[in-house]
Amino acid sequence: MTSPSQTGVVEKAAPAAEGGAPPGLAPRQLMWRRFRRDRTGMVSAGVVLFFFLVALLAPLISTLYGKDPYTTYGLDRPELLDPLTGYPMKPNGGIDGEFWFGIEPKLGRDVLMQLVYGIRTSLLIGLAATVLSTVTGIVIGVVAGYMGGRTDYFLGRLIDLLLSFPQQLFFVAFMPVVTALFVSPQKETPTYFRVTALVLVLWLLGWMQLARLLRGQVLSLREREFVEAAKVTGASPWRIVRKELLPNLGTPILVQATLMLPNFVTTEAALSFLGVGMVEPTPDWGRMFAKGANFYEGDITYMFFPGIAMVVFVVAFNLLGDSVRDAMDPKTTR
Repeated sequence: MTSPSQTGVVEKAAPAAEGGAPPGLAPRQLMWRRFRRDRTGMVSAGVVLFFFLVALLAPLISTLYGKDPYTTYGLDRPELLDPLTGYPMKPNGGIDGEFWFGIEPKLGRDVLMQLVYGIRTSLLIGLAATVLSTVTGIVIGVVAGYMGGRTDYFLGRLIDLLLSFPQQLFFVAFMPVVTALFVSPQKETPTYFRVTALVLVLWLLGWMQLARLLRGQVLSLREREFVEAAKVTGASPWRIVRKELLPNLGTPILVQATLMLPNFVTTEAALSFLGVGMVEPTPDWGRMFAKGANFYEGDITYMFFPGIAMVVFVVAFNLLGDSVRDAMDPKTTR
């Protein structure tokens, strides 16, 4: 037997995988490799992780910092607030070594702790609404696209009907209705019920876009050869959906979920700003904006920190969604 060198034939090395990656890597490994090379995505992921850690560790931060979001330090210590105006005596909203982000006008609560617990409140509501909306969108979108016929027609018209609602107006209108159905107007609405009502309202009006997107994707996928082959082998509809369709819907689901969460967080903040979301004394981004709007002439610092935090959070999450999309589908261009 002659060797390759004797015959003049030189074996070529196996072609490298896309992006210079070694061959044989799983799709998830390739996606992670592409994502790590995206500096914007890595920085955005770090920022998002930081916000989630702050929300998760809020009680620990409060213990280490030595303050909480409910104590009225300004009323307990009159030297902190101006007795005539109620604004902090020290400049820049009372920022000093004791109160790192200053204190709230009129009441003198610690701004840093209100911000930390406000992140916790907004992320809890936004994350719960995102999970419920994503699950609902997947179920309805996949069922409508795969079943077709009358099922698709009925679910498609339901999606179109709900999408035609002016969402911001209905968010504002539905919250008082939902709370009034279960709580007497003469009684104060419990905080847990307000959180539950906010999650339900955001969920009921937030799943349609994902369902419509997945319906179109499934309508295309169900005609592909691998789905037809699964049907020929006798696979059940549940197995086809679980093994053939859902793995090919990972990109739109993940990208839409990363867009839903900041949208729900800002919507919840807007509802609290308008007075139909979270109310005193629960720390919340929207409530801080509402109070800051009354104090901006004498102390704009109080609105500065929640404003910066929300902008950074929304931008980071949107950039993270773009980076995840690019990593999962390298053919797309930003």
